[in-house]
Amino acid sequence: MPLMIFLLMFIIGSATEKLCPLRASIDILEGEYFFLCFPESMQERFQKAEYTINWYRENAGKQKLIKETHRIVSQMNFLEFWPAELSDSGNYSVTRSDGKQNFTIQQWTLNVLERNKSSCFNENHLTTEIKNAGSGHSLRCNDLSVNENDSITWYKDCKNYQNKTERELDFKTLTIQHSGIYTCKILITHEGKIFHSTSTIHLVVEEDAPEAVTLEIVGLDEEVETQIGKEEILNCTGFLGYFVPEDASLYWSINHTFPEKCSGIPENEPSICEEEFKKLHIGNKFYVTRLLRIKKVTEEDMHRNFTCMLQDDEGTRIKVVKLKKGNTQDLPVHMFTTGMVLAVIFLCVAVIVVVVCVTFRVDLVLFYRNICRRDDTAGDGKEYDAFVSYLKDCVSPSEEEREFALNILPMILEENFGYKLCIFERDVSPGGAVVDDIHSFIDKSRRLIIILSQNYISDRAIYELESGLHKALVERKTKIILIEYMPISDYNFLPESLSLLPSQRVVKWKKDKSLPVNSRFWKNLRYLMPAKPTKSNTKGRYNNLDLGSKGVQPWTGGCDFNAVL
Repeated sequence: MPLMIFLLMFIIGSATEKLCPLRASIDILEGEYFFLCFPESMQERFQKAEYTINWYRENAGKQKLIKETHRIVSQMNFLEFWPAELSDSGNYSVTRSDGKQNFTIQQWTLNVLERNKSSCFNENHLTTEIKNAGSGHSLRCNDLSVNENDSITWYKDCKNYQNKTERELDFKTLTIQHSGIYTCKILITHEGKIFHSTSTIHLVVEEDAPEAVTLEIVGLDEEVETQIGKEEILNCTGFLGYFVPEDASLYWSINHTFPEKCSGIPENEPSICEEEFKKLHIGNKFYVTRLLRIKKVTEEDMHRNFTCMLQDDEGTRIKVVKLKKGNTQDLPVHMFTTGMVLAVIFLCVAVIVVVVCVTFRVDLVLFYRNICRRDDTAGDGKEYDAFVSYLKDCVSPSEEEREFALNILPMILEENFGYKLCIFERDVSPGGAVVDDIHSFIDKSRRLIIILSQNYISDRAIYELESGLHKALVERKTKIILIEYMPISDYNFLPESLSLLPSQRVVKWKKDKSLPVNSRFWKNLRYLMPAKPTKSNTKGRYNNLDLGSKGVQPWTGGCDFNAVL
């Protein structure tokens, strides 16, 4: 008996890496020969006498050591079923013990399916292969035979297929008629009895089938730089093709030993564990990925081979990952702290700078103009810096508004800051056509200053306003500045197009508070005026201004706009 098993292991040993089932869940048929094993070289199996291999089956939530019987045989890295029965379904594991500790090498869930009494196969136990008509292809029989003389028979749709007895069924040129369900049956002799094992393939031949794709691991062997004591997560991804093969599995191994599964509970996690694999569907392609989690890298890990294995019935693909000490080191604590402090200081300074720039925007712009002696008026063909529009008719309840327009405004802007204003009563010779003159002088001006009050609207004032709005909004030749001379609660008396002007182009006159040359009112007004070099002559306040000091006489015309004509 031991000699028979030894010969069995020796014969299959060279193919162990290919035949050992790595996938976590395995379906087999009742009444058939089957074995579980883990891939480890024959030399390592028989030369390492310092450890023992034990097979376990889960029973009522506990691991129970499997005792050898005439039907179930355990020997080193093999657990054989002669044959498998429905009662064999369950969870199995294999461990390696050095006398002090048990290390779990691998775990499986075995599902024994009931045989279909009316068919030679079970619909839940077959693989599907889709191929193009006109191409060549071979169907391979799962090789579980003990020796080369074991009988092999092929069936198509449960009928003997052309007396084929080869291990591979070759089709030089596939046709639609080759489609069908092919079953390979192997007869194995063991202790004078005949056992069998079957594998079933559903071959689908199409005119335009998806191109055959070979399973492969993404990426090449690599070395990962790390540090002792650092957590490391290794990722392995396998490309499956355009559909998910039922027999494809992805696993990690560490020096031919399989890691334990991650439990999801950090305090109970082993130092190295393997997470459940995940299937990914990207476009029309399928991938499978699995993570190997190393809690803390040790010196011993630097000398280990972390091997990712992608396995299907056609073979096993591997990718080896090694760890090496990297040159990069974590920043010292004091450098990290210094960096964080500097980052916070820089952020605070940036916020303060932004707040200052927003708050003192006008002052900064005026300072820049004064330092650089900037002049935006040179060469633009305009004669005046601003045309002043205000209520000139007798509907005005007081003379304060006219005094502001005829005296205070030109006194400050012209004498102190070098601007040239166009004031109708002062600069327009009488006897001309008023409408044409207004249009012409607005066109010659860079800005239109409108002195607003509740009584602003009159025939001529509204014409000046509408003419200025046309040039500002349509022709975009003149910019408008609104001076709110008196508080206005309702702007409904003004044209709706005035609401299209930016709100920042409105400055408010606050009587005595606004009189000083350096008041916020004059700064805001100068900010809206074109840049122009200023004069050095600036006075503090202008409270007693003579209305006729510049030769400007009070308006004596009537309330009718036609009287001006």
